Amino acid sequence: MWVSESSEAQPEPRTDLQAFAFLLRRLNGELNHVTHEFARRQGLHPTDAQALAAILDGEGPGHEPLTPGGLSRRLNLTSGAVTAVVDRLERVGHIRRSRDVADRRVVHLHFAERALPVAAEFFRPLAQRTGNVCSRFDEDELRTVARFLGALVDELTDMRTDGGESPPPGRPPV
Repeated sequence: MWVSESSEAQPEPRTDLQAFAFLLRRLNGELNHVTHEFARRQGLHPTDAQALAAILDGEGPGHEPLTPGGLSRRLNLTSGAVTAVVDRLERVGHIRRSRDVADRRVVHLHFAERALPVAAEFFRPLAQRTGNVCSRFDEDELRTVARFLGALVDELTDMRTDGGESPPPGRPPV
């Protein structure tokens, strides 16, 4: 019904909220499978793999490195649970901690340099599959998809951080 490799003409995908919800649940489920398999192969708990992804994202362009407090908020974990996750990840060499130069009380979490090849090797097929999908779309379509995903991430982040409140459709938040 949605997308097929067959050469037969496919109906246009639905764009209503129910269709998006269905596809996003499927995407989330598949990405969870990938994350859990990475965790299993590395001898980690799935939460550890989620923490690794959050720490890596924190080092992206325009982002500040994640702190344990930021990781706690991002994963909705207690400070004790975050300490346990960070300790496990540091012990196996996936992350390192550093002190902020301006305020030595602040600890930043970093993806360890030696862990990058391990992650790159495991996630290479995902990157290749993503590239395969991207090749089916032109630049304008990809910009639209990127805008959609970015806006959805922003909305979900706002929902998570403002207690779940969402303004009615068409009305800006107050």
